Parts: sequence; C-alpha cells; structure tokens
Amino acid sequence: MSTRRGVGLGAFANRNQATQSYASHGANLRSTHLSSLQTQLAVFQSLLHTFALEHSSTIKSNPTFRAEFARMCNAIGVDPLAASNIKGKNGRRGLGEGGGNFWTQILGGDMNDFYFEVAVRVVELCRETRSENGGLIGVEECRKRVGKGKAIGSGLEVTEDDILRAVKSLEPLGSGFSIVRVGQKQYIRSIPKELNTDQATVLEVIQILGYVSVSMLQLNLNWEKARSQTVIDDLLADGLVWVDAQAEEKEYWSPANLLDDSF
Repeated sequence: MSTRRGVGLGAFANRNQATQSYASHGANLRSTHLSSLQTQLAVFQSLLHTFALEHSSTIKSNPTFRAEFARMCNAIGVDPLAASNIKGKNGRRGLGEGGGNFWTQILGGDMNDFYFEVAVRVVELCRETRSENGGLIGVEECRKRVGKGKAIGSGLEVTEDDILRAVKSLEPLGSGFSIVRVGQKQYIRSIPKELNTDQATVLEVIQILGYVSVSMLQLNLNWEKARSQTVIDDLLADGLVWVDAQAEEKEYWSPANLLDDSF
C-alpha cells in the first residue's frame, strides 16, 4: 500500500501567497525602474534646453547642425514641431509653459517663421510642378529647388530634414501633403491619393531601370499583360509616368526621376 500523501489545501494556499508576493515584487521593480527612467529623461531634456540656448545661433544658421539637433530631440522624446513635452513638478510644463512650440520658445519666433517659409515654398513648388510630375516630387529635388529660389538671392539653405519637417507641419491642416517612399527614395505626395502596391512596384522598377514597358513587367514580375497595362494606364492617367511612343514598344518614364537627374 502506498504511503504517499496527497497535496493538502495548505500547499495551495502557500503557492497562491507566493504568486502574489512575486507579482507584488515585480510591480514594485517596474515602478522603480519607470521612475528612474523618467528622472533620467527629465535630466536629458533639461540639458537639451541648455544646449539649445547656448547654440541657438548655430542651429539657426547651419542646416546640418539644425538637422542633427532635431534628431537628438526626437531621440529623447521632444518633437520640435509640437508643443514641448517637458514637465516640471506637479505636472507643470517646463519649456511649454508659455505656449507655442519648442522652436519658438528656445530659438525665437524667427525660427518658427523659417519653417513656415519652407512649408510655403514646398506647397508653391508642388503646385507649380504638378502638371509635370502628377503631384509626386522627390524630396531631394524639392530641396534643391527651394535652395535655388525663383530669383537671385531668394534661395533658402535647407536640408532634406528641413523639407520633411516642413511637410510634417502641414499635416494638421489636412492639406493632403504627405511623404511616401518608393524604393530608396522619398517623395512628397501633394495629391491625397494613395499608391497601391502594383503602382509602387512599377515606380520602383523605373527608379532602378530608368523606364519600363509592358513586356518588361511581364518578363521580370511575371504579371499578366492585362495587369501590367492597367497599372501603367493608371499611372499615366495620374501624370506619374510619361510615355515614349517612338520606340518599337511604348516605354514609360517617371518625370520625377528625370527631374531628379536634371538637378
């Protein structure tokens, strides 16, 4: 006869108590860790504030330095285009107490005006070139055109980061401007219409090969002729590709790529 005894109710009670103790200890550790991280983040943000004040003139005048500073802001949770999220004691805001965004409070109103000016020029450029590129212009091309300006002395020295931030600042206005990535390049889309997967694939192929034809899509992507022709027709209707009918088979080129190469 077996002398092994069954597990009693006391064992279950002890196990339940141990589980509760582990859970409580884990919650305390998480709370302590979170508090420590919040303290470190507050210190970093305070140092960032001091750094911005000390180097404000360089941030204003040097596009590369300004871009690196903006990336540093993002790394610790400060969005330079939004209201400051640095909070002091009792939940009161530090940099954002007086209202306005980070650039305005730290670097003065002229910095805020700078991004407003960049955004205005981007909008103007997109509208002027819409008939050429169907509302899809490369970020690099946009940067170069904004840098050149329309008249002598009217250019703005900007980086791609400045262009991207200017476009981002337009989002609350519901303007339809957005950044899309095709292959390795970023484009500004100024018409509120999403590219489907097939259209994005064709534009990426054009980016690599320079142009496409229906037979090239059939051969390289294993698409049916109807699918290839439909996608190209849609891109052609939107002005996103141009057709060269002088070749044996019609070739389709991206005006965005052609314009990128010309700058």
